[in-house]
Amino acid sequence: MAKKDYYLEQPIVETLESNYMPYAMSVIVSRALPEIDGFKPSHRKLLYTMYKMGLLGGNLTKSANVVGQTMKLNPHGDAAIYETMVRLTRGNESLLVPFVESKGNFGKVYSRDMEYAAPRYTEVKLDKICNELFADIDNDSVDFVDNYDGKMKEPLLLPTAFPNILVNPNLGIAVGMACNICGFDLNEVCRTTIELLKNPEHDILSTLPAPDFPTGGEIIFNRSQMEEIYATGRGSFKVRSVWNYLKKERIIEVTQIPYTATAEAIIDKMTELIKAGKLKEVSDVRDETGLNGLKIAIDIKSGVDPDKLMQKLMKLTPLTDSFSCNFNVLIGGTPRVMGVREILEEWSAWRTECVKRRIHFDLSKKEARLHLLLGLKKILLDIDRAIAIIRETEEDAEVIPNLMMGFGIDQDQAEFIAEIKLRNINKEHILNRLTEVDNLEKDIKRLNGLLSDNKKVRALIIDELEKIIKKYPTQRKSAIIFEHEIEQYDETENIEDYPVSIFLSREGYFKKITPLSLRMGGEQKYKEGDGLRLTLQASNKQEIIFLTNKAQAYKTRLHEFDDLKASVLGDYLPQKLGMDEGEAPVFMFLPGDYSGHIIYLFENGKLAKIETKTYDTKSNRRRLTGAFSDKSPLAAVLHMPEEGEIAVYTQSRLLIFDTSIVTSKSTRTSQGVSAFALKRGQTVQAALPLAQADIKNPSRYRVRSLPGAGALIKEEDALEKQLELDV
Repeated sequence: MAKKDYYLEQPIVETLESNYMPYAMSVIVSRALPEIDGFKPSHRKLLYTMYKMGLLGGNLTKSANVVGQTMKLNPHGDAAIYETMVRLTRGNESLLVPFVESKGNFGKVYSRDMEYAAPRYTEVKLDKICNELFADIDNDSVDFVDNYDGKMKEPLLLPTAFPNILVNPNLGIAVGMACNICGFDLNEVCRTTIELLKNPEHDILSTLPAPDFPTGGEIIFNRSQMEEIYATGRGSFKVRSVWNYLKKERIIEVTQIPYTATAEAIIDKMTELIKAGKLKEVSDVRDETGLNGLKIAIDIKSGVDPDKLMQKLMKLTPLTDSFSCNFNVLIGGTPRVMGVREILEEWSAWRTECVKRRIHFDLSKKEARLHLLLGLKKILLDIDRAIAIIRETEEDAEVIPNLMMGFGIDQDQAEFIAEIKLRNINKEHILNRLTEVDNLEKDIKRLNGLLSDNKKVRALIIDELEKIIKKYPTQRKSAIIFEHEIEQYDETENIEDYPVSIFLSREGYFKKITPLSLRMGGEQKYKEGDGLRLTLQASNKQEIIFLTNKAQAYKTRLHEFDDLKASVLGDYLPQKLGMDEGEAPVFMFLPGDYSGHIIYLFENGKLAKIETKTYDTKSNRRRLTGAFSDKSPLAAVLHMPEEGEIAVYTQSRLLIFDTSIVTSKSTRTSQGVSAFALKRGQTVQAALPLAQADIKNPSRYRVRSLPGAGALIKEEDALEKQLELDV
């Protein structure tokens, strides 16, 4: 068999278009993204099945029964259908407005490990709010299509009488796109929609101040952030937990958490901090969730301020979490990211179309009824003649044609008259039918007036929304607090401050030693072949930055290191700070208020003077890449809080100059300027602040401009001697 028979050569672009794109579009359009009614196809199929089963106002039925019936519309399997149902139930608490009344264990949205019971053990029916989903479903208000095997019809959308797309949270992950819609209070959404229908320029934030979540919590309100989300459909905001303190028991109870967090994730993070020694204020943490709802109990030690502790926990654990918004909705089969105003405008336009279709359906039925009664009216003018025509007609098939010819009516009218019972040919029945004609004519005139006037249709939608507000009163579950009201956790506030001596060895071992331990500890201990690289005086609260041989900087604080004795090796920094393989520290400095400069001297004679503030970051990043230039091997590093003279050594020459003659750079990776005009075979070996060097005649080596060639080193000024003095 020829090799070409084993496979078909095809360009990768064609393969993606023919194989992957249909799958991607199916996921986007038919699975992951909600449409303007607020539902994904799986939600819609499940709820419509329950409606057809008579579960709107009926008795509860086993979930397994609903799952089985839903498979006639949704072929994705019973497990996927039941999982969809779980999220829609009141018991799971995933939605602000649940659509399924439930009995049994359906798990909880705020619990990662609480499993829902099997469908054979749980019972469900549609919640009362579903009356607002299905009220117009049989009035031709939405289109119906065939199900997957063509044996049933299902609605393309549900004619929701309120903007469900904004009421309930909705998360979907498609191919190359996703949606993440936060929930809003039902009454606030309805009120906002009413105001927008009355005035398109309405200030949305005045009636819809912030999102709302089933799990409660406190939304940290930032007006500019919220305005951006409302305008663009993208952005994020923070939600924090709600807690209370039992003073006698010294227990903090967390009763509400962010919608994106789980009780187990919060407890796991606290446990991790306790094990790492970063949460010494807590003696125990427990999950006490029960029939009364969520509860995380935190036992605190005596003397601990609960407010300060919670500030710390809010910063270090998921007790405060961000919700990232992405209001991606399918509009006419096309994904669109829209702001709140645009979504409500789209919903209003779609709902207007639904109401018009419902009105047109009612109008058609009334016109058909009126048409029949107008035929009856003609007959009633001479009822005896009609009876005679029917009596004298010999064949049954001729009754209808004879009535049509006798009174000038059409077939539908004749059929209606022929079906009238003999008992109904009385004065009362005849008068009632004539009255009905008058009423129908008035209704038809009113309905035609509605169809021709969009203002009247909007008024009808407003009236329906007002009724929903009265029928389903709600209260916000998530409180709103302003950013400036929150006292932020200061990591250094509760840290004990005291003087320390710090030591860095040549092989990367680090020790922090108190003055008392240093006086009593004796000789410093190092590994064989190792020795001191640098020592500094500091305080326990200070920040420290380590520079490495891979041109990276690692930022940390001294309080994160344990106080040690001189007799131990110390912390191995590559492991402690998570450095890359082969990476080792070469210098350390205390940035303080990030004033001054860092002086880098390279073997090729160049010098880079970098502003210390370039190492300051707004976020708490531990690692900074590109800490300095790696174009030439590093010979020496000096931290200069103020300008001053430095001494630079090669193998045989010495150069002294003031750092003020060098222009500082704001880019950390700058290669700098030529400082030492090197002789053949020479490289820069080291550098020291002049104040730390014991040079007998500095003027011999001093220059006023760079680059400089320096002068031959006299024996009393030799590099080895200076390094010994420095150590």
